[in-house]
Amino acid sequence: MTHQDIASSHRAAAHRLIATSAAASLYRRVLIPACDLLHCLGGPPRSPEADRFLLAIAGQESAWHHRAQVLASGRKGPARGFWQFEMRGGVYGVLKHRLTAEPAAALVAARGHDDELHAIWRALEDDDVLAAGFARLLLWTLPAALPTNAAEGWRQYLAAWRPGKPHPDRWPANWQAAVEVVAEIAQEEE
Repeated sequence: MTHQDIASSHRAAAHRLIATSAAASLYRRVLIPACDLLHCLGGPPRSPEADRFLLAIAGQESAWHHRAQVLASGRKGPARGFWQFEMRGGVYGVLKHRLTAEPAAALVAARGHDDELHAIWRALEDDDVLAAGFARLLLWTLPAALPTNAAEGWRQYLAAWRPGKPHPDRWPANWQAAVEVVAEIAQEEE
């Protein structure tokens, strides 16, 4: 193994550690409270499958870091929140879908936001709980059972989020980090 190979391996390990740490923080601080609140408001219950999928999607969409889409120019794009919802896409869809309209309105009210489309979209950038709740509601609209493996997760992610630039090379690591974080925290909760 060359010096460059060793350095590359160390960089990859450091990146995995940072990503897993960011995913764990988002899971504890945002996703668990958001999904618990949403369930109290008439939304779907938390489940390991939903938690894992939502965490993997947040990694794919925002690297568990960006609350606004970052364009190549460095400017903000149209997507907001760790799950990168666009106003006329995911936000509108969740607000209007027959399964999600009522719990979405209840979540918006519980978080103290105006119920106007533009106001909700803007709030997703600063209100992580609202963003996580909208992401969970979007999953609730999927007709298939939530994925239990990376391949099925990728197919459902593409169908639900319809990313413009999907980056399939990133998905396995995001899925694996989500699997590890959800399993680790489940053990802590026992």
